[in-house]
Amino acid sequence: MDLLYSFTVFIVSAAEGAYVSINSLWWTVFWIAGLVIIALIIAKLIELEPMIRGSGIPHVKGAVTGQITMNWFRVLCLKFAGGILAIGAGMSLGREGPSVQLGAVIGQGLNRLFRGLRVEEKVLITSGAGAGLAAAFNAPLAGVVFSLEELHKNFSPPVLLSATAASATADYISRSIFGIKPIFDFSSLQVLPMKYYLWLLLLGAIIGILGAFYNWSLLKSLRIYEQQNLIPKKLIMIIPLLLTVPVGFSNPDVLGGGNELVIGIHNGQYVLITLIALLGIKFALTVASYGSGAPGGIFMPLLVIGALAGGVFGHVLVPALNIDPVYSNNFAVFAMASFFTAIVKAPITGCILITEMTGSFSHLPALIIVAMMSYIVADLLKSRPIYEDLLNRILARGKKELLEEYQDSNTVLELVVCVGSALDEKQVKDIKWPKHCLLINIKRGETEIVPDEGIKIIAGDYLNFITSERRAPKTKETLLKMSGY
Repeated sequence: MDLLYSFTVFIVSAAEGAYVSINSLWWTVFWIAGLVIIALIIAKLIELEPMIRGSGIPHVKGAVTGQITMNWFRVLCLKFAGGILAIGAGMSLGREGPSVQLGAVIGQGLNRLFRGLRVEEKVLITSGAGAGLAAAFNAPLAGVVFSLEELHKNFSPPVLLSATAASATADYISRSIFGIKPIFDFSSLQVLPMKYYLWLLLLGAIIGILGAFYNWSLLKSLRIYEQQNLIPKKLIMIIPLLLTVPVGFSNPDVLGGGNELVIGIHNGQYVLITLIALLGIKFALTVASYGSGAPGGIFMPLLVIGALAGGVFGHVLVPALNIDPVYSNNFAVFAMASFFTAIVKAPITGCILITEMTGSFSHLPALIIVAMMSYIVADLLKSRPIYEDLLNRILARGKKELLEEYQDSNTVLELVVCVGSALDEKQVKDIKWPKHCLLINIKRGETEIVPDEGIKIIAGDYLNFITSERRAPKTKETLLKMSGY
């Protein structure tokens, strides 16, 4: 399903690019009229199923933590259609976020169809989400790490094995059966000498500031769209879609995910002033597109914005310091991981994703330096992970359709004990556990331990608790603080 979705978006986007390339007034009028119709259709789809808004990754996070429910079949059908229309019509959105949600609801649907347990459903949702990302980028390892680092928030063996199997299968099918190749190929990238690593700290700091501003701009855009009263809500999609018209005529590569811009940077097609202009346009168009609530993600656009910012940095630094121009592309590629880290606060996923694109672990030290620097700077600027902020906005709206009908049913929470946490080296009887939860199992390596009062908990233990669905989010938050997260 994720592969079919990506292929369909590609075809529709190609058709859109063909239309805007025709220099004809009648074609322009025809296309604008078509965009208005598409805006009305997207608005209707969102009205039918609010959970198809945006990338869907915050909704998947909420489903994994038990805070949100997804009507898997409705989301699957309407997200597929809405994403194709929004991205194919030229909005500056990516298909990778929707692919993650589509994979997640397929996992949920399989569990419902085969009457699986609720605990198994969360594992399948996580695994399906990782498979969606792996299929979109042809990056199975990044799909696995994203599932664990961003969605499940721990490296539980059952989740790790399931996510690995799903991501590897998705990647195999996309490559071997459908013949889909990776979006980017940076295998020719030269290894940056260590004498230039100091400048990676500067790059990371700049990208960290840009990332914090991006998060602020994205959230501000959402508030502006919600609070404005000039345009009816059903017509709001017309704004970002009409913005695609002048951009489409001037530079169609900016539309959609924008991956062609990264290829252009890698091939040295742009001068400095062009890169700065493209950076500003892509940044603004992405904020305007996502703020409208259209079905589409920011995953690819933020990688493209990072590449453009890194391209600007390289164009300035290389001639100024008389650096060999062969290393100019390094700054653009490293900035992709850096910007992703500053926005999502998932540095491991960012580094692994770019590592798979380069096909070499030789770039990993540089990626880690620039990613961690951007993380620190964004953190100092009080910038929170964007998907968590978006999830909080969804929950704050308090829509009844987002809540489970069976919130009082039980669920199992899994927790990993960190070194030096409040649980480390403590006996079960000496720990003040949260109310309304029960410790039912301790897994230490391959050994299953019955949690007797005299058992001592040590770092690395996996603790399993049973609690109600309704209390699970608050209980897990308390347990995470106790375990050292």
